[in-house]
Amino acid sequence: MSGNFPITDEHMHIDLRGKGLEAVKEFQKAGGTHIFIVMKPSWTLGIKVTMPDDHKAVFEETINISEQINKTGVKSFPILGVHPAEITHLTEYMDLQTAVETMKGGLDIAAGYIEEGLAVGLKSGRPHYPVTSDVWDASNEVMEYAFMLARDIGCAVQLHTESVGETELTDIATRAKKTGIKLHKVVKHYAPPLVNVCEKLGIFPGVLAGKGAIEEALKQGTRFMMETDYIDDPQRPGAVLGPKTIPKRTLKLAGEYGEEPFWKIHKENPEIVYDVDIEL
Repeated sequence: MSGNFPITDEHMHIDLRGKGLEAVKEFQKAGGTHIFIVMKPSWTLGIKVTMPDDHKAVFEETINISEQINKTGVKSFPILGVHPAEITHLTEYMDLQTAVETMKGGLDIAAGYIEEGLAVGLKSGRPHYPVTSDVWDASNEVMEYAFMLARDIGCAVQLHTESVGETELTDIATRAKKTGIKLHKVVKHYAPPLVNVCEKLGIFPGVLAGKGAIEEALKQGTRFMMETDYIDDPQRPGAVLGPKTIPKRTLKLAGEYGEEPFWKIHKENPEIVYDVDIEL
């Protein structure tokens, strides 16, 4: 079937050194209409961060790519922030507290772009790999700082974190709640289909659209978004999921479930979380 509704990938990376706009065209040709374009980690772009202002080069590149995507007919929304793995790179050449302040400063700058209307959300989180307890505590401090910034400017925060179950999601939600951010604006990127758990806690899952995950999520309702985490790295072709994945999977599932659930997943949910308009 062909889509009569928007199809949104809530977390993609597009890199002009990779497939770039060709990946966007693949997404579009398969039926995709909207992308949340997330900045790539600084080191993957060859940028060495030594002070907060160094993050600007990452943000400017992301905004430039978003503008080019918009010319294709696909609508894109930039997400800017500081990848949580930055802390490991920074502490190779600065002390931990300086690294924390450098990351917070980067988030401050990202928040400024959002206030100017150039982006729609912050990126933060904590490492997805084992770290020492002091780095873990520092990472949580940075993540909670992102929550406070987002609370103050009224935007969403996409979180890159360790693999999560209910215990980890509860910890994240508890940390968010104490900052006063609206919990539905806390998005667990790369989420498993734990829709009921997230709904109970108040946070929002961006469910990775791997095999069987969306079917499992739909058993629990429609309070989720779909994402591929497409990386667009020529050294890692197809990682994590390809750009055609969500349009193809959505259209197939719409044949089984009808279109109504996907209006919610691809339009209403991102509109509520990110305060954007998802229009065909």
